[in-house]
This record gives sequence, C-alpha cells and structure tokens, in this order.
Amino acid sequence: MTDQNWYVINDIEKLDTPALVIYSGRVKENINILKGMIDDVSRLRPHVKTHKCKDAALLMLEAGISKFKCATIAEAEMLGMSEAPDVLLAYQPIGPKLERFVKLIKSYAATQFSCLVDNMAAAEQISEVALEDDVVIPVYIDLNVGMNRTGIKPDDGALALYGHCNTLQGIKLMGLHAYDGHIHDKELTVRKERADEVFAKVEQLQRDFKKKNYPEPVIIAGGSPTFPVYAARGVVECSPGTFIYWDRGYSMNCEEQPFLTAALVLSRVISLPDETKLCLDVGHKSISAENELIKRIFFLNAPELTFVGQSEEHLVVDAGKDHRYNVGDVLYGLPYHICPTIALYERAITIENNQISGEWRNIARDRKITI
Repeated sequence: MTDQNWYVINDIEKLDTPALVIYSGRVKENINILKGMIDDVSRLRPHVKTHKCKDAALLMLEAGISKFKCATIAEAEMLGMSEAPDVLLAYQPIGPKLERFVKLIKSYAATQFSCLVDNMAAAEQISEVALEDDVVIPVYIDLNVGMNRTGIKPDDGALALYGHCNTLQGIKLMGLHAYDGHIHDKELTVRKERADEVFAKVEQLQRDFKKKNYPEPVIIAGGSPTFPVYAARGVVECSPGTFIYWDRGYSMNCEEQPFLTAALVLSRVISLPDETKLCLDVGHKSISAENELIKRIFFLNAPELTFVGQSEEHLVVDAGKDHRYNVGDVLYGLPYHICPTIALYERAITIENNQISGEWRNIARDRKITI
C-alpha cells in the first residue's frame, strides 16, 4: 500500500455507507505533530468540538495534554468522564445551562471546570448560584477581539468587569479568553499580522491589570489558523481543535501546518441516472452542508467529478462520458469542514493498517449525555 493510497480499506465490503471513518494511527501522529509545534505541552488547551469523542480525548491525555476547551455541557461531561484535569467551557452559562454546569462540577470532582463571562449581570448570576451550591467557579473574561458574537471589547469596560468579578464571592478569576476565529487568511504572514494587532489590545489590558495590582491573568488565545502564531509567543495557552482530524478546508488554507487528514466520509455509487451522472449516498445528512456545493466534500479517489446537486440523502455528480464508475463503487470523501460533519454521526469506524478495527462513539454530539 503506497502513501498515496493510505486511505484504502481492504475489507470495505463489510462497511455500509455513508460512513464516517477515523484513521487512528494518523490521529496519534497529529497529536505528536501538535506537541512538536510548541515549546511546552502545558500551553496546549485543545478544543474538543471537532472530535466529540472520549477515545480521542484519552489519546491526548496519554500524550501528556491536561488542559482542554469545549463548547457544550455534553463536551464538558465527556471530558469529565475521561478525567481530564482542566476543562474550560468556552461559553457563558445562563439559566438552565448554569444549573447543569454546577451539577457537572459536583459530579466530576477530578476535573476543574471553568467558564467564560462577558458582562456583570452574568457574573453576578454565576456568583449567586455558586454560593447557593457551595462551589467556587473559575471564570475567564471573554474578550471580543473581532468575532463580534460574544465577549466584551478589550478596553476600559473589560477592566471594569475584571475588577467587579474580583469582588464577587463564589467565582475565581483565572484570566482572559481571546478567540480570533475571524482570522483565516491563506497566507500565514497576513494571519500573523492580524493576530498581532489583536493581541496588542490584550497585552495592553494585561498591563492595565498590573497597574491595579491584579494577579497576572492566564491568556487563552486563538484557534487553528493562528495556532502557529500563538505557539511562538511563549506564554499564551493555545486552543487548536481541527488538528486532530484535519480537513480539506484547513489543508488548503493552512498549508504551513503539517497535520494529516485522519477522518473521511465514505460513499457508494447507488445509481447511474444517465450516461454521465452518478448518484451517491452522501446527502446533507452525511456531510456538513453550510458551504457551497463544491466545498462540502472532495473525493480522494475521484477528484475529477463535478457536482450537480445534493439533497438529504443523495449527491449527484457528473463523471463525463465513457466514465469508469459502476454501481457499488466506493468513494473516499474528505470533508471540507470536519467539525459539523462529526456531529452528524453517532459513531466513527476506526481503521488500522487498512483494516476495520473498531469504532469510536461521538458521545458529545448530543446536547446531553447524563447532565
């Protein structure tokens, strides 16, 4: 088997499609690559939104990674079940979510859970609930550095919020969270320039904290595109996520990062509508469909296909006249966006040495596991 055909599954006849498959050896290699890109493994805080899987989390724990970031209570619980030491819920828990978060803290004592806050009312509510339930909740101030969805601008308002949180009981200030997901330029030099502009504001805020004799804040910054930038900074905790499986989008846009594609969606030709068309069993329910049609899936063993249309269960492609395809042929598809694609599958089939080896359950794809 050549490196070019690394993805071929020898016992493919056993596998129904559409199917999510994970090449576990490549996942382990990606974890090693991640560790090799930073000076200190304690500065890694990977986001688990991509894999949503206890098996992948355990591999990172075995590799010495002890800090994690997540987006949902289910993802946080999955990490608690894995006995991850340090987990940041990168979300501001409000209402019932705050009640679930406190229950999570009480249920998984081996894990320190923290969360985000970006306004005084939420901070006061978190403080009040923490006191009622006799817990202390670590919090990070969520900074809006350009995403314009959550967070407080890194100015005097953030300084005032930090000061106010410092007076509240039931919460413990940990530091600052600055996610720059709006920065995804193809050229690393451009990404670095934009990330440096963002971080300059965070550094100014940090200096303002020192003037008021506040403790030195931990800074969590960036995602996958700016990971190389923050990895080189020396003091920032970094939160890449997609590295674990990689995908078509990042492999094309972040060529400087040497991660291996480790997750594919397999499909079969199920019909031949006319002399040039193929109908495949990979519809909206099988692959992330938020992008335009041509940027949803790329077939490694059929790169020449052109896409015609997609519905819930089907994808119609054009193979041209006198094509070589037959009903039953298997196509190995690389998703453009792996994170939401994973959420479409309850389980992934694992592949080792080009053979089916087992399965990983994507237990955190659900909004609730037990809490």
